[in-house]
Amino acid sequence: MKRANIDKIAKTAEDRMLLAKLWDKVDNGLRKNIPSHTGFLSEREQQLARFLFGDLEGLTAFGGYDDAQRRMLIFLPEYLDESFLLSQDSPVVCLRASFYKDESPTHRDFLGALMGCGISRDAVGDILLAENSCDFFVTEEIAAYLLQNFENAGRTSLKLTQVSLSDVLLPEQKFTEVSDTVASIRLDSIVSSGFRISRSAAAEYISAGKAFIDGLPCEKTDKAVDEGAKISVRGLGKILLHKIGHTTKKGRISVVLHRYE
Repeated sequence: MKRANIDKIAKTAEDRMLLAKLWDKVDNGLRKNIPSHTGFLSEREQQLARFLFGDLEGLTAFGGYDDAQRRMLIFLPEYLDESFLLSQDSPVVCLRASFYKDESPTHRDFLGALMGCGISRDAVGDILLAENSCDFFVTEEIAAYLLQNFENAGRTSLKLTQVSLSDVLLPEQKFTEVSDTVASIRLDSIVSSGFRISRSAAAEYISAGKAFIDGLPCEKTDKAVDEGAKISVRGLGKILLHKIGHTTKKGRISVVLHRYE
């Protein structure tokens, strides 16, 4: 793990600033042998961090629940195990905002209201809307402030409480399963299959910089895609390469994709 790798990994000045900030947070925990954590990171930011830190022992990505998109990097010294992440001392806090059933604030309403409170984006994790409540994740540093001051999202009045991470209300993620065969596990083939468009159309989206693999942009149509990879394409949506199966007698590869609604 070398700080000098920041310049090799960063593609922009913003990337460089982000990686330097992450380095300082993690390195502080390493040197003092104490728990340390970053703010919540987007999927792309998490990928950049993986390039920087590799498989650093004691470093884990956690966003409050298993399938969280926005996650912190948390360093746990050897005297702590992962049960710490779900404990009362966790750096991740879940707040539940309750509201009347016939009102329907959106994800944008909640995020806008939080930003309106002066909260930085990296202090807020995933926002999970339910029928008459919303569970959302924040850093423990701002939880007390929000419990006292966060009262509205858009025009909707809220009642805020803190809930255990084991009691989070997880929405059902709806998807359509697509079983297909492809000539190869290239990005253009997977995008073509997952979104039911021609391979040439898929290539145009990719070449235009509209495709992302696990949050990182990719303009290479022939990029190999790994099982479990999440692919999003602006204007089309998001798919998961759920399974790579056997090769048929005609030399094609069977795949199972999840196309999210």
